[in-house]
Amino acid sequence: MIDSGVHPANPHVGCASVTGVRIGADDEIDDDFVDRIGHGTAVAAAILEKAPGIELIAVRVFDRTLATSGEVLARAITWAAEHGARVINLSLGTSNPARAARLGAAVDDAVAAGAIVVSARESGGVQWLPGSLPNVVGVTLDPSCDRNEIVATFEDAARLLDVAASGYPRPIPGVPVERNLSGISFAVANVTGFVARLLEHDERLTVVSDLARTLRATA
Repeated sequence: MIDSGVHPANPHVGCASVTGVRIGADDEIDDDFVDRIGHGTAVAAAILEKAPGIELIAVRVFDRTLATSGEVLARAITWAAEHGARVINLSLGTSNPARAARLGAAVDDAVAAGAIVVSARESGGVQWLPGSLPNVVGVTLDPSCDRNEIVATFEDAARLLDVAASGYPRPIPGVPVERNLSGISFAVANVTGFVARLLEHDERLTVVSDLARTLRATA
């Protein structure tokens, strides 16, 4: 999970296996993956609800705000793949087309290493990178989706065009649903959790085309 890190003591993270690093703009990498702003922890909780037995690797690229550079994001994708991540969650994105080539190269390297990249594809009429690139499981938010379902759209038999999901994470006792966190970040997290569950049953899934065939078979 590439985000603002994770706070392991959060009760929604629970007893999950969590490790991680921080990747800084100065090429520095250290083990300070603790979340300072809460976004990554909420995303992690949504993923873990769907796939509670996974090993979560938090790659922190945000500090006090949800802002980083395209270069840091690309290096984070590569780092995650090189360190064994099977599914790479990016509940984030950039609309800057100048970042497409660098992010695309990082995605291609991750796919070659056997990772599946899940990222925001579109929201509010904005196309996001890397989620709108080839070889990425691009996610859109669908308010009509139940929290326990996803809707996959296919360009052809082997190409997964889009996956839509609910934008709500797990409910919080005593908090009305409309006051809970919501948005494209959690749609991406819900899809990541779903893909992680598929991998628990079929470890041979390595690329988006494999995932597309599996989703078709389970539709």
